Amino acid sequence: MATTSHILEGQWRRPDAQQHRFDELSLWTDLARRLEAAKFDAMFFADVVGLYGNYRGNWDIFATEGLQIPSHDPSVMISALGAVTEHLGLAWTSSVIQEHPFTFARRAATLDHLTDGRTGWNIVTSALENAHRNYGLPGLTPHDERYRWADEYVDVVYKLLEGSWEDDALLRNKSGSHANPAGIHKIHHEGPRYSVEGPHLVAPSAQRTPVLFQAGTSPAGMAFAARNAEAVFMFAGSPGSARKVTTTVRSLAVEHGRRPADVLFFAGLSFVVGSTEAEARRRKADYDEYLSVDGLAAHMLGGMGVDLGDAPVDTPLKDLKVEGGRGVLEAVIDSVPGGNPTIEDMVRYRAERMRLAGTPEQIADELERWQDAGVDGINIINHVIPGSYAEVIEGLLPELRRRGLAQTEYPQGTFRDKLFADVAEHHGRLNPRHPAAAYRGAFRNAPR
Repeated sequence: MATTSHILEGQWRRPDAQQHRFDELSLWTDLARRLEAAKFDAMFFADVVGLYGNYRGNWDIFATEGLQIPSHDPSVMISALGAVTEHLGLAWTSSVIQEHPFTFARRAATLDHLTDGRTGWNIVTSALENAHRNYGLPGLTPHDERYRWADEYVDVVYKLLEGSWEDDALLRNKSGSHANPAGIHKIHHEGPRYSVEGPHLVAPSAQRTPVLFQAGTSPAGMAFAARNAEAVFMFAGSPGSARKVTTTVRSLAVEHGRRPADVLFFAGLSFVVGSTEAEARRRKADYDEYLSVDGLAAHMLGGMGVDLGDAPVDTPLKDLKVEGGRGVLEAVIDSVPGGNPTIEDMVRYRAERMRLAGTPEQIADELERWQDAGVDGINIINHVIPGSYAEVIEGLLPELRRRGLAQTEYPQGTFRDKLFADVAEHHGRLNPRHPAAAYRGAFRNAPR
């Protein structure tokens, strides 16, 4: 995230941490080059468009901890990162509340052009009340209603990106026409929230639609993912918890006419790698010295829309009703033995349950268990930038490659080509089982 403190609060205070330089482009271009040299699949940016909910009656802690304020718009950086890389996927987060779908589709298509088809879009609905107020809404839109909003939003984007232009409509014939108007179509979308005539103002890019990511694991979020996502970001406290999500979403995807392999899963995990167990324990303890318990609690509780900053740390959360990040709360409850977690359990979950510490061999053994649970890859949560990535590249990747668990070369083609083995026949585009594919050719007879 283009901010100082993203998930593991407090770590920016370490002498070796450089994430406080989030506003320097060189931090990100240097990291992108390093990730590509190590053959990472992608560089992914999270984002928010508002403050988390109050903690101890106000939002001061977010400023003092650098907790996602200030934060920069990640989409602005994508073209710069594309200019210094050739193969690395570049994905960013954009909420349905922050930008009209016509404007977003134009931005997404432009970035896909500028990166030669290497973009991904993480579709979010924003669980922060302040974010909704920032866009003129009276408060947080109810949870399931946000997903109904997202259904229409992506529908508009699909119509523009997949259906508005024919592949051969842009001619650039200097002795004739620049484009064939018969191959450019208005979409005439009319829905509960949006009225969009079209046509799309950008000719088709290499992927047309960026690779589609999604991160919600509530029932509504999983249903949305089953219809729309090609990849799902997930926070799970164990391979068993992850399996519940992967099997549920893939089963739902089949009900929508898709295949289980059409949806990839990336589990959020951090790593502490040591040449011996003793070294790993020492390094883990060193990281723990910098963890901000208050920051972790403010982040998680704020995402749920509750202020329990003055509550005892043994306050139970099982019966908590939230309109914010329900999937996070359910994952916490599921991860704690007995199913009755407290605030302290929640903070420990955030800092500990998604962290693998040990020797390269021990961590690789554990990652194989995550793979057996249906997880396809890891969304690496950093303690520090760039050190957490160097730790994985130098300490863990050699063992993963020895086991065939990490790639040694990039496949050719777009970001989608690199992620999906069967996409070559579709030339880097969404496969025909995805709902967006239904809009190809759908507007050829639309009113002009």
